[in-house]
Amino acid sequence: MKKTYKIEVDCANCANLMEDAARKTAGVQTATVNFMTQKMIVEFAEGQEPKAVMENVLAACKKVEPDCEIFL
Repeated sequence: MKKTYKIEVDCANCANLMEDAARKTAGVQTATVNFMTQKMIVEFAEGQEPKAVMENVLAACKKVEPDCEIFL
């Protein structure tokens, strides 16, 4: 399942860090962050609950970029 989330991030480098953190999160098959549109597209692994996975993605992203926000 693929879902798109609105994000708030200040710079392109920070967006790349968020993308890397999201990709490494358990339950995420692929993740793409677009700095220009301020969106994150996440494809979840089979059988994963998107809400629970996204809470972990947000926590991982906050570690690399404390000012970022993902609107769940």
